[in-house]
Amino acid sequence: METLEKLQCNDSKFNLYCAFFFTLINFLFIKRTWEIIAPDSFHSWVFAISVPVVLFSAWLTIFSLINLPWLRKPLLVILVIGCAACNYFMFTYGAVIDKNMMTNVFETDSQEAVALVTPQLLLWLGFAGIVPAVFMTIIKIKPSRWWYTLLTRTVSVLAGLLIIILVASVFYKDYASLFRNNKNIVKMVTPANYISAISSYTKARWFTGDQTLIKIGEDARKGALITQQKKKTVVVFVVGEASRAENYSLNGYARETNPELKKQNVIYFPNASSCGTETAVSVPCMFSNMPRKQYDADLARHQEGLMDVFAHAGINVLWRENDGGCKGVCNRIPHTDMTQWNISALCKDQSCWDDALLNRFGHVLDGVQQDSVFVLHLMGSHGPAYYRRYPDKFRKFTPTCDSNQIQDCDRQALINTYDNTILYTDDIVSRTIDELKAHGDRFNTALVYLSDHGESLGENGIYLHGTPYMLAPSQQTHIPFLFWLSKDYQQNFAVNADCLTKKAAAEKVSQDNIFSTLLGMMDIKTYEYQSDMDIIATCRQA
Repeated sequence: METLEKLQCNDSKFNLYCAFFFTLINFLFIKRTWEIIAPDSFHSWVFAISVPVVLFSAWLTIFSLINLPWLRKPLLVILVIGCAACNYFMFTYGAVIDKNMMTNVFETDSQEAVALVTPQLLLWLGFAGIVPAVFMTIIKIKPSRWWYTLLTRTVSVLAGLLIIILVASVFYKDYASLFRNNKNIVKMVTPANYISAISSYTKARWFTGDQTLIKIGEDARKGALITQQKKKTVVVFVVGEASRAENYSLNGYARETNPELKKQNVIYFPNASSCGTETAVSVPCMFSNMPRKQYDADLARHQEGLMDVFAHAGINVLWRENDGGCKGVCNRIPHTDMTQWNISALCKDQSCWDDALLNRFGHVLDGVQQDSVFVLHLMGSHGPAYYRRYPDKFRKFTPTCDSNQIQDCDRQALINTYDNTILYTDDIVSRTIDELKAHGDRFNTALVYLSDHGESLGENGIYLHGTPYMLAPSQQTHIPFLFWLSKDYQQNFAVNADCLTKKAAAEKVSQDNIFSTLLGMMDIKTYEYQSDMDIIATCRQA
């Protein structure tokens, strides 16, 4: 009882404690700003010291305004636990907390979420979140007369604002330069970062006004070239997950991570980039008719995409899913989630190896009677549990990081594990090509493979993906991209493979090219098609 009686303070002191605590919570932001400032003079040292002072003053002003008696403790519990979670992911993976990250959080599936729950996370949430939250709830705040409370809060708000104004009068240019040249650090201020991110996500997801489906490509039809073919045409589009070009031997990586595709005479594009750094952006973007610089995620949610245009043209389409969802791209076409098949030899805990995508795929091809486009969405190299993404026989590079706490693994072990996922993806894509070859007597066949985005493996303290595009390292945006075209496809669609190979070596491509390239591969005529965005267009012989 005596201890609890000592845990009491008046209203103004409680607000001071809150301001001090939330300033400490932002140690990563303070640390990062000090690293950027790199003080080496009296002026820069004072500027660096002003950062936590301004932060404290801002929190004091905010808490003096919002810490209402009936609201403050429940609100603080939520904020403190939320801050603890954000700090864990920022500290551990170098994550940036923004709208796109919130999209990943709210649209992920259960097995992906479980992979991120580690003993380290639980301990962090316990000591940095729950303990201080409990401490705040048991502090007894002594009541004061209303006029005294109002007076002290007013003084606190004015004092906080005055300090901020004084600092700004001296260091305005320094702060302007700091934030203009390092826009990412603002997203390290918590809880402001995740509150803003959740607000932006919520607005975009549920409060964007008229969500009536916008149809595109309703004029789509098959061209004369494909309709005159004696054989039907089948194109398979394999969408990878978190594969970075840097670790592909097809891209010049020293390790042989693509032994099977090396044998398949594929055409590899070494200079390919993604539309985003997370699945929730890249997948809808590459299937939309919008290039990355004009991509509007809100519009994409209620506008048809590439697969819908194929359907309008009478192409048989099917989406096979193994990566937690198509992000709305396949909602209006036939699709199947392979994890729901629960194939005992391939699946465990609602997660399957990518072999599940090839389960009975030969039978699907046997039943094809129309020109078709199939999409296989791989689990690929989805982190952090890389060690769970491949069967034991692909554990070629050792030792491995058999943990989802990848930041604690030896770096070489982490790279070994990741390279094993690439080795497995290589096998999956190669066997898909073999399946198409086996049906070459009935179809003109072709395959396109690319990854949705890349992956960071600890470079500059960054792990996984999701860094804002303009700040993202090349590991997250430089992706593998390749074509395989059967001899019959090349001949019947007048594609010059040598021309395409030379083009691959010389030109930059991106996911912006996917929409028109795939339409061109199936000879679809529509106003949505842009020949200058079709990678193969200039290599088709008249």
